[in-house]
Amino acid sequence: MIPTSSSAPSQSELASPPRSEHLSPQEELPSPRAMSWIPKRSLEETEAILTAPGSLHEVTECEIRGRRQKVYKHLWPSMHSFWLDAVRQYSKRTYIVFEGRYITYEETHVQAQRMATALRSAYEVRKGDRIAIVSRNCPEYMFAFWACHLLGAVVVLVNAWLPADPLCFCVTHTQCRVVICDVERAAMIEPAIDTLAGSGVAGFIVLSDEVDINVRWAGMQSYGAVAQRFAATADAEREIEVDVQPEDNCAVMFTSGTTGMPKGVLSTQRQYLTNVLNVLVGSRRAALRRGETISDPSTSTSDVPQKGALVAVPLFHVTGTTSYAMMATMTGMKIVLMRKWIPDEGACILHLIRHENVQVAGGVPAMVADLLQSSLVGHPIESLLFGGAPAPASLVERVRVKFPGSSMSQAYGLTETNSIAVSIAGEDYVARPTTVGRPSPVNEVRIVAPRGHSTASLPVGEAGEILIRGPNVMQEYYGDIEATEKALTRDGWLRTGDVGYLDREGFLYIKDRIKDIIIRGGENVDSVAVENALYQDPRVLQAACVGVPDERLGELVTAVVHVQPGAREVTSAALLASCRKSLPRFAVPVMVIVQREPLEMTPSGKIVKHGLREMMRERWDTERRTLAPCSRL
Repeated sequence: MIPTSSSAPSQSELASPPRSEHLSPQEELPSPRAMSWIPKRSLEETEAILTAPGSLHEVTECEIRGRRQKVYKHLWPSMHSFWLDAVRQYSKRTYIVFEGRYITYEETHVQAQRMATALRSAYEVRKGDRIAIVSRNCPEYMFAFWACHLLGAVVVLVNAWLPADPLCFCVTHTQCRVVICDVERAAMIEPAIDTLAGSGVAGFIVLSDEVDINVRWAGMQSYGAVAQRFAATADAEREIEVDVQPEDNCAVMFTSGTTGMPKGVLSTQRQYLTNVLNVLVGSRRAALRRGETISDPSTSTSDVPQKGALVAVPLFHVTGTTSYAMMATMTGMKIVLMRKWIPDEGACILHLIRHENVQVAGGVPAMVADLLQSSLVGHPIESLLFGGAPAPASLVERVRVKFPGSSMSQAYGLTETNSIAVSIAGEDYVARPTTVGRPSPVNEVRIVAPRGHSTASLPVGEAGEILIRGPNVMQEYYGDIEATEKALTRDGWLRTGDVGYLDREGFLYIKDRIKDIIIRGGENVDSVAVENALYQDPRVLQAACVGVPDERLGELVTAVVHVQPGAREVTSAALLASCRKSLPRFAVPVMVIVQREPLEMTPSGKIVKHGLREMMRERWDTERRTLAPCSRL
């Protein structure tokens, strides 16, 4: 559901931004259904009810680091208190469903308490220490996640699909005290265990119950063994006491960096938790616009069948954890967890959705598009969510027709905003399928000229760079002052690097991206990392990575290279084979064009990519029938 982009660019990256152009409201034509949509309440009335005194989304102001900010009045002070509150309310309800396992909120808490005790006793983890979790989706991921928050530790959620070098960089750069990983990642990092230990890592815990973990991988312990060793102590102990305040550090999540290495987005408790309420804004506004009343979503009675939220996106993404998992936790839903989204396992997915009463599903548009091709069409799913990649207007209409009882939602945000800052749902979205919505009650959006340092607003309807401000905007890029100063203005605005405009009613429209990051099926692909992989062949003189449109995944990765004269052995197949050795699968190009002519350069020495995008789009349109299998997730 969420981030349609990732890191903010430096000013040097803004060499060739899209031109600012005035877009009158008439140029963004409404859908045919917009004419028949007459809301029962105005936007102003809706906002007044949503944020009324005593409401869940009541807004107040407080001073944070010398600046007055709008914040949610009733937000939990910390993830520690948020989790304990959920356990008290929903202890006997199912929390996680995973491959035949059913785990309640209370059982999850017991496991988290045991792991927290182990981390504190065996590895001396204390409040503020950083703990890396590097794993596929599994229940133990959530056990470890909540164990960290019970201690007031900072969770460092590393992208499990990264190759070994950038993965280890994430751990060492954030100075993690413990690494918790699955079996696949254990095998990957084992050769670097001495280096990681030298950087300050005191322990390695593998999410497996196998007893021979230390025999297979020296220096590592199994999750089962570690948790069991401290089970008696944890079970006899009362709740772990720790004083965690809203401005204490909470989490580090990673986004692509312009150097090819990920950047760690550090957020406080308040910044992370704000999204728990932001994620509900779109649907609650939609209900109010229909004339309905809204109530506290955590007050649902136990005699109503428990709803499920399908989480097939990775938990190391803001979409998976910060949005889906936290929304489910707050509302007492069960997290129907999948290792990953595999369209070929359609029967399994359909069974889960039907059997587990899944009422919230979606993710990147590719996932929703897959549902449209399944026998689930017409099934009463309460909410279908779009985000993580652009959703074409045609997809919105197809969903409306095939899932007539579902409320569709779209959201926009970044890793740097801890997921959602802007959202829309229901009839307003159907009426305006090209918008990503309106800012949350605590967020501000401003459109500015994409060049220079000015934060002065452009006129309504004029395209420019999107700036976002609010209590969910990150604290900093961990250990990267230069990147932080380029992304955050002194008065708290985040430069998103995305181009868009606001209409007269405050709806935001995304028009383009300044940066060269490609979004493939919700995964952010750093073009520099792909180009660096191509440059590993010394006969490659120039490399340019660009995205081409794809109906299912949003974008696909392609590249053009200029090679040395006479280097006939450099072929597309050879370069692709090289890329597969050093890049995550989602970052490997579906097409590489080898050419003998130099690529066009700007006066400052940068490759001109605008023309390449059009050329590669045309080439891909021609060749996609033979290469299409490469584009599957």
